[in-house]
Amino acid sequence: MKCALIGLGMVSKTYGDAIRNCDGLELSLVHARSEDARLAFLSQWPELQAAAAGSVEEIAESDVDFVILTTPPNARREIVETLVAAGKPVLMEKPVERTFAAAEDLVDLCEVAGVPLGIMLQHRARPVVADLRRVLPTLGALRMAEVNVPWWRAQAYYDEPGRGTYARDGGGVLISQAIHTMDLMLSLTGPVAAVTAMSATTGFHDMEAEDFVCAGLRFRCGAVGQLFATTASFPGRGETITLHFAAGSAHLEAGVLRVDWQDGRSEVFGQAASSGAGADPMAFTSDWHRFVIEDFMDAVHDGRAPLVSGREALEVHRLIAALEQSGQTGTTVSLKDV
Repeated sequence: MKCALIGLGMVSKTYGDAIRNCDGLELSLVHARSEDARLAFLSQWPELQAAAAGSVEEIAESDVDFVILTTPPNARREIVETLVAAGKPVLMEKPVERTFAAAEDLVDLCEVAGVPLGIMLQHRARPVVADLRRVLPTLGALRMAEVNVPWWRAQAYYDEPGRGTYARDGGGVLISQAIHTMDLMLSLTGPVAAVTAMSATTGFHDMEAEDFVCAGLRFRCGAVGQLFATTASFPGRGETITLHFAAGSAHLEAGVLRVDWQDGRSEVFGQAASSGAGADPMAFTSDWHRFVIEDFMDAVHDGRAPLVSGREALEVHRLIAALEQSGQTGTTVSLKDV
């Protein structure tokens, strides 16, 4: 299959490495608004033998089978409209959009046109997650969840124009960093019913949006939980999800899963892996991106839904919107009202 890549910023190196290792995939065209960015990417990845496209329209009119879109969220709507009009399936970097309403509108646009939309929420592709899903049915009912994202970003990260703003990114730590862990959590726990949150911008960062959130969660299944997310925890540590069930507890951290049973047994799966928790936001493997890309290839070929469809990604967007509203108002927010 042939694909095109639109958006050649910080994350493009990860995509270049992932595409290079995808079986049966050719990167045909790349595009960015800056010609210098196009030339820099092509010189960095000569083995991909891609060509620069001068416009999104050129990609829409080409013979590529799908398009990978990695631009900032505020630069996507018109691009997606052009690609959808040409019937090109889109695999898009998270988040879907800056607000829940805009995200839902973009998903509706693709669904009405019958064009596949996949979202790059690659933490679901960690090999150890498959081990956890196999164990889940034997752990019984979920009672409590602990989710922690203690990351670090230096001020230089937020000095890039627009980063950490509502106009470009849609917010701060929730929508730009913790979205991965929250999406993975929801895929394991099921929906959240209500949240009570506190959010703030610490003295570590000069930025518009939040870099600190702590919240209580009430799940639809009856379980309770807590969420802590920040980019102000120096020097940064890997995110963790700990789920406490009737028959035992599962602790997921940096690619390693530990299951402790109430009867005294313990099992360990996986191996340690970085996820970009520290000063280098790109310090993570491209293997999870490759898995998501290969899954999207198969989904387009087979006519099935991808690993994370646009519609499914709306659930984490709904949770983020509820957390933001609760943090701003100091009230408990029901997700059914978002």
